[in-house]
Amino acid sequence: MRGDRFHGRFETEGRQCHAPGCEEAGEFRAPGPRGSSFDGPGDYRWLCLEHVREFNSGYDWFEGMSADEILAAQSPVAGWASTARAFRADEMGDAMPRWADYEDPLEAINARAAGIKSRAQRQGEMQMNGRFAAEEVQALQVLGLNVEIDRPKLRRRYSELVRRYHPDRNGGDRSHEVRLGRVVEAYQVLRKSRALS
Repeated sequence: MRGDRFHGRFETEGRQCHAPGCEEAGEFRAPGPRGSSFDGPGDYRWLCLEHVREFNSGYDWFEGMSADEILAAQSPVAGWASTARAFRADEMGDAMPRWADYEDPLEAINARAAGIKSRAQRQGEMQMNGRFAAEEVQALQVLGLNVEIDRPKLRRRYSELVRRYHPDRNGGDRSHEVRLGRVVEAYQVLRKSRALS
């Protein structure tokens, strides 16, 4: 591991300090005029050690925030109320918890672990039944079904989930497309299952 890794120095690669009139190498990265956004990480300016120290001493992360926004940003659990991708309902299925459902992040992590454990137990029980293959058991779980199923129940559940997740039924909302794709794949697996003959 490089010795300078933790103090922010980068290889210069011919970069010069962006401070006006400075001839030193630009070895340190500082936020540029365009900040990080949905479009990417934003621009950086490269500064020498003296100018990056000057920049850091005058940088105010809270600039433009109200007192309430500053207080919320300083909270020990700031950001936990937002829904991360792994906790979105369209990513993990209907039964998995979301960050927004919990006040305490540790409770959310505990609930998620319990959900994963119970899902694994259900999957094991279904496979022990011997009627369905492992791939079919996973497809049953995606559709929220158990081993007590026949073709009419499968079609009804598939129709229900397609209506729920299809953008045409949700005012053009495409946030459930991943979930819809999983439902369609699961249905295709089960539709061909010999266990439902």
